[in-house]
Amino acid sequence: MRLFSGIVLALFATLALAHEGHAPESTAGPAAQELKGGVPDARSYFTDTPLRDQDGRERRFYSDVLAGRVVLLNVIYTRCKDACPLITRKLREVRAALGEQAGRVHFVSLSSDPGHDSPQALKAFAARQGVDDPNWTFLTGDKASMELVLARLGQLSQTPEGHSTLLIAGDVPNKRWSKIRPDAPPAAIAQRLLLLAEPPAGRR
Repeated sequence: MRLFSGIVLALFATLALAHEGHAPESTAGPAAQELKGGVPDARSYFTDTPLRDQDGRERRFYSDVLAGRVVLLNVIYTRCKDACPLITRKLREVRAALGEQAGRVHFVSLSSDPGHDSPQALKAFAARQGVDDPNWTFLTGDKASMELVLARLGQLSQTPEGHSTLLIAGDVPNKRWSKIRPDAPPAAIAQRLLLLAEPPAGRR
């Protein structure tokens, strides 16, 4: 396993593993360029953009969703008929594989189709996939807000279906990040998350 020390290493270079039939989109744009002057603090980089969760509550992206947590991030859109439901159900298996440790990891699914994906649509999608869970946040918002957040994650695409299926795992307070292929076995993904949830050497 390779952990990336620092917020901004390989997360922001390129998209990998877009939906089948769609070419990966490049993300080496303004977000990547901003990093050349040095590593910003997490709140400034990820932004505190106000979004809405599946229950319609306003959630500031950094302060309310990321701060202080180990997270697993992915991108979905609710009208997707293939990769999004499949990966979401796989992540349900990951939560099951975490067992009693599941509460140590917060799952976050961001919409690539905010024009359609209302909080109600996200809630219905979560229910269909069996993942309506207090430790799983689905996020939507206006188009500009979602594009900003997805760009900062290196996950912005030109179309909803063109989004990356790559998973991003992060130990936010310790600035450790890892990219995970969605075709990895659930047990392997769970192990990666548990390693991130362990305090880094020297802080135990």
